[in-house]
Amino acid sequence: MSAPGALLTGRRQSVPGSGAGLRSQVLLALVCGGYATGAGLGWGSPEVALVMGDFGLAAAALVAAVSCCLYARARESRFRPAWLLFGVSSAMAACGNAVWGWYEVVLDLPVPSPSFADFFFLCFGPPAIVGLLVLAKRPVTRAGWVCLALDSWLIGGSLLTLSWSLALAHTAQFEGKSVAHAALLLAYPLLDIALVSMVLALHFRRSNANRTAINTAIAALALTVLCDALFTSPLLREDYRSGQLLDAGWFAGSLLLAYAPWGARRAGQWGEGAPHGRSTRNPSSRPIGGSLAALTPYLAAAVCTLGILYNVIEGRRPDRVVVLTGCTVVLALVVRQGIMLLDNISLTQELAQKENHFRSLVQGSSDVIMIAAPTGILRYVSPAASGVYGREAEELIGSELASLIHSEDLGRVVHEVRRFLAAPPAEEPTTRIECRFKSGTGEWLNVESTVNRHQGGLIFNSRDVTERVRLQAQLQHNAEHDPLTDLPNRALFTARVRQALGGRRHGDPGTAVLFIDLDGFKAVNDTIGHQAGDELLIQAARRLQDSVRAGDTAARLGGDEFAALILGEGARDQAARECQVLEIADRLRLTISQPYRIGNNEVRVAASIGVAFAEPGVTPTDLMRNADLAMYRAKAAGKDRVELYAPQMQADVVRKTELATRLRTALHDGEFALLHQPVVSLATGRIASVAAQARWRSAQGILFTPAEFLRVADAGDTPESARTSELGRWLLEEAVEQAAERHRAGHEVPVSVRLTARRLVDRSIPLGSIEALLTRHGLPSGALMIELADSDPRISFDELERRLVSLRRLGVRIALDGFGSGYAAINALRRLPIDVLKLDRGLVEGVVESARLHKITSGLLRIAGDLGMQSVADGVDVPEQVLALRAMGCTHGQGMAFSGPLDEYRLRRALVRGEFPVPGGAAQPVLAGGVLPVRHVGANGGDALSLPPLRSNSETPVPPT
Repeated sequence: MSAPGALLTGRRQSVPGSGAGLRSQVLLALVCGGYATGAGLGWGSPEVALVMGDFGLAAAALVAAVSCCLYARARESRFRPAWLLFGVSSAMAACGNAVWGWYEVVLDLPVPSPSFADFFFLCFGPPAIVGLLVLAKRPVTRAGWVCLALDSWLIGGSLLTLSWSLALAHTAQFEGKSVAHAALLLAYPLLDIALVSMVLALHFRRSNANRTAINTAIAALALTVLCDALFTSPLLREDYRSGQLLDAGWFAGSLLLAYAPWGARRAGQWGEGAPHGRSTRNPSSRPIGGSLAALTPYLAAAVCTLGILYNVIEGRRPDRVVVLTGCTVVLALVVRQGIMLLDNISLTQELAQKENHFRSLVQGSSDVIMIAAPTGILRYVSPAASGVYGREAEELIGSELASLIHSEDLGRVVHEVRRFLAAPPAEEPTTRIECRFKSGTGEWLNVESTVNRHQGGLIFNSRDVTERVRLQAQLQHNAEHDPLTDLPNRALFTARVRQALGGRRHGDPGTAVLFIDLDGFKAVNDTIGHQAGDELLIQAARRLQDSVRAGDTAARLGGDEFAALILGEGARDQAARECQVLEIADRLRLTISQPYRIGNNEVRVAASIGVAFAEPGVTPTDLMRNADLAMYRAKAAGKDRVELYAPQMQADVVRKTELATRLRTALHDGEFALLHQPVVSLATGRIASVAAQARWRSAQGILFTPAEFLRVADAGDTPESARTSELGRWLLEEAVEQAAERHRAGHEVPVSVRLTARRLVDRSIPLGSIEALLTRHGLPSGALMIELADSDPRISFDELERRLVSLRRLGVRIALDGFGSGYAAINALRRLPIDVLKLDRGLVEGVVESARLHKITSGLLRIAGDLGMQSVADGVDVPEQVLALRAMGCTHGQGMAFSGPLDEYRLRRALVRGEFPVPGGAAQPVLAGGVLPVRHVGANGGDALSLPPLRSNSETPVPPT
């Protein structure tokens, strides 16, 4: 099969239960064949022939009656009355044969005419006729019922005309016999004619839901009627004796009727037995059945004409019954054809309306609708193809679908189509395929198609999604790359490291990670401004990208920190490989340390580089941590150098652990104090909330700021960091307790507490404890806000989302801290229940000097406004920043431009005052080469002179020891 034909190839499915149905049919054939053989041989003796001819037929009819009644009782469906009527009909036949046997076998007398046996036999037909009516597909209109009645009369009248001409006219002559005897002789053929009429009329109207059962029942009744017709004929009636071969037909008809419901059910071909609700009927039989149904009136008229011609040929005058019946048949044919003509006219008009409606829908749709034949050739293409694909519909019709799909996508499309065709239609009615489609200009368009089955082929409802794919790729690129340098960010770099350690280079000790930090970068920001610092970062990133190999990865991790992944080459000489990587690192150091031309200034910075090699069993996190430790060792050792990671560098981690232990002791000794910094509305100057901040004054009199001890408290996964989580619990409890006291004093100002995502995920602060804390101190739930610090790449976003949703149910508001710098900002907006966006200090500090940061900050604030969120600028230290942020739509600010962190006494005085003056005059120019000093309230309540906090892209400090 060609590629287009293979595109639409599916697999066949077997019908369950076919083996059991075949065994039942074979058993039925053997029993009927055995009876026919015995009847043909005369059963060996006249006595046995009488018993089998009478009571054998009674037993078979009784089996049919019991079988139909049991099935009707066991099955609840709309066909239940039909099988009950068939059971009654068979019971009448059983009683008739039993009475017949009573006379011939028990009494040894000839059966009188008429007798009770005739009564039971005559009662066989009416229930069977009504049962066929119940089984048939019921007409839905009055015209349908009229056509059903006319079809039945056309068949019955035609058969009556023919049979009257052949035999019934002679039977109707009394010739001295009684009226009852003549009526009995006429009743049998007339009932048979009525039954045959219903069988033929309903054969083409049987329901699709029980086709096999109806076919079997019709066959059984047809066989019975045929034997009745042979029995009532003058040629056989005079010589008939019980036990002859004619009885085999009645016997087979009864057993076939008994088999009909159960055999069809075992075959699994109708009603509830059909697999997946699909009909197993052969589609090729539909045209034949429809043609015979359409020819039924004409065949009936032909039979009627034959009956009249027979009388003419015999030279007899046509009987009045024949003439009257023929006239009614012709009249019924005319009426039926008139009804059919009116129906055809109505259907033609309705079809034309639907066709016009469908054509307008298809031609007006912006989607392209294509119909593909089973061979894969396009048979129809809607006019929308010219606007979507740039190709006319006539040009596409007749072409192979496979030739229009990109070769890289063809295999995936063929696999999906085969899987779809093999699936049950009831379970999977449609599928969706996305691939590249060749346009008229030769370009490849990204096309999304909804696929449906259509007469062995497929219907494709396609639309151009090229722009969406490009936008998704751009968003994905933005989420994985640094917005300033366009280098991979920390998340993508971590994924590349994980891929290098787990791919085909698994276990390669030559793979190395380099952490690079720019020495002296802070001085660049302080002397010539943040815009120059941004330009320096861009040039440094370009040099780094040009210096690594094509397969290696250069990344910016944040601020002035860069990293490089050097893939191993499978070399066995580890010493040579280390020497090579160290040479690469030293070359990078020299390249980055070359002078930078920024505007009219020549700027110099150095580079401290830490190198860590992959070891067996090392994780990406450990490898990056080792490189980070080596980089800090290079900075501590004098900067502008390369350091290779060594296990003894863990001493720094030990010192951090010691500091964490001291933190825990300080908590128990009460050395921590809680300060609050007001969050002010930039529009009115009113205090909207307060941010809780901790200060640690050790026993030695050293005052640690949050930047120093929280770095230890938020350290990695170590037992010491678990113990320092007590600091987070203390901070939360103390902030809630003091906020509740202020609420009771009339200062109903919300308090915000900064917690890292790691603390929330590891549940160091259980959800129940927060609810109990709010209840114990009587603080309204809306008065607490959790500031979510930037999360770690190792943290599960799913767990973080569930945790924050649970907090929101308690009424706790959520703020995203450091927005604009974290790797997970986009994911956080998309998935986490955020109420407030808190801009990163680095953006706020450079919003006046750096045009690039101004644009970035403006875009982030616009995102917050579009999402209906409040925005808070952290680190608003100078009036110029207040004016710039307010102009960009920022709603709140926090920083030295309003107030520094305050103790409880000064905080309440500020709350009584209620607002701070908002700068509204012209901004004072910033002196080149420096920053504006800001006077603020010190931690001990006095005034102190300090500088604004470190910027987000400032030089990385050496951790405290």
